[in-house]
Amino acid sequence: MRHALITAGSKGLGRKVTEALLEKGYSVTVNYRQDEEAVSRLKTEWQSSLDRLQFVKGDVTKKEDLHQMVKAALERFGKIDLLINNAGPYIFERKKLADYTDNEWYEMLEGNLSSVFHLFKAVIPVMRRQRFGRIITYGFQGADHAPGWLHRSAFGAAKVGLASLTKTIAIEEAGSGITANMVCPGNIVGDMKESSISEARASLDRETPIGRSGTGEDIARIITFLCDENSDYITGTVIEATGGLNVINRHSL
Repeated sequence: MRHALITAGSKGLGRKVTEALLEKGYSVTVNYRQDEEAVSRLKTEWQSSLDRLQFVKGDVTKKEDLHQMVKAALERFGKIDLLINNAGPYIFERKKLADYTDNEWYEMLEGNLSSVFHLFKAVIPVMRRQRFGRIITYGFQGADHAPGWLHRSAFGAAKVGLASLTKTIAIEEAGSGITANMVCPGNIVGDMKESSISEARASLDRETPIGRSGTGEDIARIITFLCDENSDYITGTVIEATGGLNVINRHSL
């Protein structure tokens, strides 16, 4: 049985990924920051699978918490085959780079870039011994081309760095049976993060060219495909799922 460690996997896009992994028969260690209610809902809905599921509270901006997540996964399940870096701190207020506080800047970098470095360092010895590993990171549309992103400077900078980091991991670890890929969700907001594709098709979205909103299921489908044993030829890629919508810089100055 493959084991997955996913950050921020109790709600939003992460929840749909967690559920998809469980449906595939994997065991999952789910990190969450503080939403105990979301954890309780998952435990209730997946009561029959609690032998394959554990929850670890922790903040991805803190190195010690990241190490505790890895320790908990290894102590209970003995391995980590899949590392899903789903957590991505985000500042919703739209403001220019000059208006960011030092704390906001470092939170974006630590939570979106450094966290992957720390988790990678902790899990890579395990994956190398297994001769198998799947590492998934998250970006945004165009992240691999380093575009400017109005009012999202710190988040954008961290994710562009993460795109390069992901590709480097893919090259360095290919000989150990480890792949690394980035998934870039489009404009998936609110309830749609935990919705299914069929639910999205029931409601017309005029802004998105394909006519429906993106969903958590769209992202989970991509991730489970990349994590499959037979997807080893796909590594170092950046996959966008936007429904044809130009996601960044849709807002005026």
